[in-house]
Amino acid sequence: MTRLLMVFCLMAPLLLMSIATAQRRNDPLTPKEIDQLRDTAQEGDERLKLYVSFARARLDLLEKIRSDPKVTDRGQETRNRLQDFLDIYDELNDNIDTFVDRKADIRKSLKAIIEADTEFQSKLRALKDAASVDKDEVKKYEFLLTNTLETVDASAADHRQLLTDQEEAAKRKKKERS
Repeated sequence: MTRLLMVFCLMAPLLLMSIATAQRRNDPLTPKEIDQLRDTAQEGDERLKLYVSFARARLDLLEKIRSDPKVTDRGQETRNRLQDFLDIYDELNDNIDTFVDRKADIRKSLKAIIEADTEFQSKLRALKDAASVDKDEVKKYEFLLTNTLETVDASAADHRQLLTDQEEAAKRKKKERS
């Protein structure tokens, strides 16, 4: 019995470390980007614009990786960069929801976000069109690309509607003051 307990005591930390390592996920943001976000925690427009720039940078990196002849596993690298983009884009949407819940006026940043949505849709569709070249490569990121496109498409519609809603609310406020 003591031998079994001793083996368990030796194995438990290894098991816990492997579980912790498996649960740890790559943060798509750099420490510098995290600091920038921390500095703009209460400034909705600035914070949202940062998320747009971070998402744009991830798509630019994705395009760079796709054309880099030194990349050995293009499918996996494409998937990783696409996941980073989607994680940041989801954070952008979460932050939009937060500022809307606070009744913040984010019309200015919504206009920039809507422009970025159009750009993101275009780049993602171009990636999908180019994906038909190497079927083995595409298998590694095809589902994620479809999911990302659907997310950006749905979010773009939501962002346009939110901008319309915020503009109408601003008109009502202005009318009430008059």
